[in-house]
Amino acid sequence: MKRFFALLVFALVILLVFWLGKQFGSRTLSQEVLSNSLVVKEIAELASLEVQGVASIKRSNLENSGDWTDNLKKMFLEHTIWVSVPYLAKYGVDINEKNFRLTVTDKKITVRLPAPRLLSYELKLDKMETSNRKGWLLFQDDETYTDVQKKLYQTSRVQLESNAVYQQQSKDKIKKIITQYYQPFLQDHTLEVVFEEGSAPALQ
Repeated sequence: MKRFFALLVFALVILLVFWLGKQFGSRTLSQEVLSNSLVVKEIAELASLEVQGVASIKRSNLENSGDWTDNLKKMFLEHTIWVSVPYLAKYGVDINEKNFRLTVTDKKITVRLPAPRLLSYELKLDKMETSNRKGWLLFQDDETYTDVQKKLYQTSRVQLESNAVYQQQSKDKIKKIITQYYQPFLQDHTLEVVFEEGSAPALQ
């Protein structure tokens, strides 16, 4: 909600500045809007993408081969754990003075940003669902649950870090909001938003 309010305030400021520029015909004022790198940087950082989903993991000592040893193990020594946890992930750009650059010419606006990445990842453990099947000869082991939860966090985070779909959605959202910022000037300028892949800084 705070993020939405901040973007709304930015939009109102942009509209006000543009209106003043139209009213008073101030080329200087318009140029300041075009080249205001601090505002563009702030917009890009605020335009994060939030993703919700469910991460799950199953661990079992059974092979499910169907032979008599497996059936015997299932009765006396089975240890199968299933854990399912909702998660909240945030994708966006981590900007500093080396990986961000705004260039404005008479006809073109170029914004260079680092590629979006996973900025935060949280498991909603208060909404966790579990299932546990044990053989007759096994007792409850809380440490096993802890170990499974750690494994779930590690594997699901790695999967989200390399999720190309969410990364592209984050790019699209950032481009859309930056385009909205520059919309009043796109009759006379073209806009290019470039995402620098990897850890390389934006071109100097």
